[in-house]
Amino acid sequence: MEWLTRMKDALDYIEEHMEEPISASDIAKAACSSTFHFQRMFHMLTGMTVAEYIRKRRLTLAAQELAISSSKVLDTALKYGYDSPESFAKAFRKLHGISPSEARDPGVSLKAFPRISFHLSLKGDQDMDYRIVEKSGFTVVGKSIQVSMKDGENFKAIPAFWQQSNSDGTTDDLMALRADGVTLGICMAVTDDPDQLTYMIAAESEKDAAASGDFITHEVPASTWAVFPVVGPMPDAIQGVWQRIYQEWFPATGYQHADAPELEVYPPGDPAAEDYRTEVWIPIMKK
Repeated sequence: MEWLTRMKDALDYIEEHMEEPISASDIAKAACSSTFHFQRMFHMLTGMTVAEYIRKRRLTLAAQELAISSSKVLDTALKYGYDSPESFAKAFRKLHGISPSEARDPGVSLKAFPRISFHLSLKGDQDMDYRIVEKSGFTVVGKSIQVSMKDGENFKAIPAFWQQSNSDGTTDDLMALRADGVTLGICMAVTDDPDQLTYMIAAESEKDAAASGDFITHEVPASTWAVFPVVGPMPDAIQGVWQRIYQEWFPATGYQHADAPELEVYPPGDPAAEDYRTEVWIPIMKK
């Protein structure tokens, strides 16, 4: 399929530029994709961010080089993008469990993080319901945090943010802004750090945003959305749908991510209930 070819092209680009600065936007261009779409797709398919993958591949190559050559540690550190021996040694020890100089010792054990490859997996055991919605731009008000996607930290930090917002009255205040009591979870890209995203708990504004106290505002642009129903207790049910959207739906369709936030739409009710219903809204465009 076309998406497999695009992902392979992106991986080829990464391998060919291991010894040079690599930007997420350049990698995404190699995949003929938007930066946000590629980063989200990569993370959902592999469980790691693009930056994590590059770090592990570089440290694998660095260890191999130190083990079989007489290269200086400083030269190897600079070659693979580290500004100092100290930062290189810290990252090296975290992955390999030893210092860079110890990599030269006979019989030492090193970690090898291989190049990733993508293969088509035909499941077909469960349909994915969705609908296409055109929606004009709108304003939301709420609170936001920046969360790391490294090691799946976002899957822990975002539920914790919801728990905090429920306990301190934030979600109650947001629900009061709308007659239907709907709140939103909004995922937005952070352009200066590919390991991070901004997550906002918000409500579409029906009143003067100035009445929202400490809340910030954000403009969501007019978009075409693929809307996916979710049934089941939070957060497991919605996290499962997120995975399927990127692992199954995107590769099977002619769509890619558009330049807009992703939305989780939460109506009033018990999020822990087996029959709780919510939706995931993904901004899309034709490839």
